[in-house]
Amino acid sequence: MKTKKRVLSFSGVDPLKLFGAADTHLSIVDRHYPGSVVVRGDDIILNGTGDQIDRLTAFFREIIDIARGGRALSEQDFNYILTRGNGGGGAEASPVAEFNGLDRDVVVSTRRGATITPRTPGQKRYLDAIRGYDVVFGIGPAGTGKTYLAVAAAVAALRVGAIERVFLVRPVVEAGESLGFLPGDFQAKLDPYVRPVVDALGEMLGHDRTGKLMENGTIEIAPLAYMRGRTLNDAYVILDEAQNTTEMQMKMFLTRLGRNAKAVVNGDITQIDLDPPSRSGLLAAQRILKDVDGIAFVHLTQDDVVRHRLVQRIINAFDAHERQEGGEEPQR
Repeated sequence: MKTKKRVLSFSGVDPLKLFGAADTHLSIVDRHYPGSVVVRGDDIILNGTGDQIDRLTAFFREIIDIARGGRALSEQDFNYILTRGNGGGGAEASPVAEFNGLDRDVVVSTRRGATITPRTPGQKRYLDAIRGYDVVFGIGPAGTGKTYLAVAAAVAALRVGAIERVFLVRPVVEAGESLGFLPGDFQAKLDPYVRPVVDALGEMLGHDRTGKLMENGTIEIAPLAYMRGRTLNDAYVILDEAQNTTEMQMKMFLTRLGRNAKAVVNGDITQIDLDPPSRSGLLAAQRILKDVDGIAFVHLTQDDVVRHRLVQRIINAFDAHERQEGGEEPQR
């Protein structure tokens, strides 16, 4: 089949934003396309068959436009656009529109002045749901920023006076460990479960201020069971690790909401520690509440993992293994 050649200019764009250090991002393209890609000066030289050259051209036009918008593209960005965007042959919205809005969507600033923004289009959809709905379910694998972004949104609401209190709750019976049988006093027992949330609050508010807000009850971190019988008004309530709630616990939690209250429920339905897993309140909520007005479900995927680049590969490898062993797609 006859090959074609096409030259695209990225004049005025920092090559580091496009290709990463030592052009490492180009190796990602090589894994997806059999065509040839060569960078020479301010030009990208593409060689391939008609279909290959068209797909490569669409992809590189996308990333050049994104880089012109000021974003330094990561390995994760490349993978996302290749597999989901127009450059990858998908039918979804243009990655240019998706990515160029991310860095400007500031959720909150940390105590050091850094801004917290969504880092993937999936995270952006999650934050938009939090802003637009009173009850939001964020479902996806570890490392997708579900809890961190929910905490950031809660801190932002607290700072502007939209709410008076923040509640962060989670079930504390996991992998056979019951809270009552763990060593230490109550706080010592709870600490390993809530440490990531406390660290996130410390980053955003400062550890001293976080401590004071916890002392005066403005921020409360507690086991899910402690919510029973309460009505939460003017509050932002985050339920973490919701896959390990039972159906009755999920109902109890959601019916705690009072006036001017918002709930964010996060979980990973591939990491259910209940026996049997079908008891999960998060699975039940998906079935029962999917068509209820005012409730949003946002599904994050391995494309939204923002931890070390290997985490995304690890998740993909485990998913592939589960498909091979079970003959079906892992639930997300």
